[in-house]
Amino acid sequence: MTYPHLDGAMRDGRHHMQIRVYYEDTDFSGIVYHANYLRFMERGRTNHLRLMGAEQHALFAEAEQETPGFAFVVRSMQLDFLKPARMDDLLDVVTWPVAVKGASIMLGQEIRRAEHVLVKAQVRVAFISEGRAQPIPKALRVLLKADVI
Repeated sequence: MTYPHLDGAMRDGRHHMQIRVYYEDTDFSGIVYHANYLRFMERGRTNHLRLMGAEQHALFAEAEQETPGFAFVVRSMQLDFLKPARMDDLLDVVTWPVAVKGASIMLGQEIRRAEHVLVKAQVRVAFISEGRAQPIPKALRVLLKADVI
């Protein structure tokens, strides 16, 4: 089930999700602690999948039949911290697919405050089973439009 006000929205092929910065997200100086951007981006990636139609439990059950014991793991991230976010800021977490190949998905992400890009990221997510990279199952490839990217 999706909740547009919580899950964000798709616009121009990109997922947009708003997050408010709370006191708990900041460090002693009142700016967002750098590791919290990773949490914001994880939520963006999860909701991006949800809005693409992935009922994650059903999708993962189908993928489990094809590749038992699978998991998605972040293989690598390249981050550029450009500007700080502060308590009470309203942020837009933007996520979009860059490429889907074999056993991995490359996603682009930005965290914005209005027109200002605060953080840029390239995230490579690998599909593994039994500790080894495996081809992404058909159900997931179809959802991610892997054959056309």
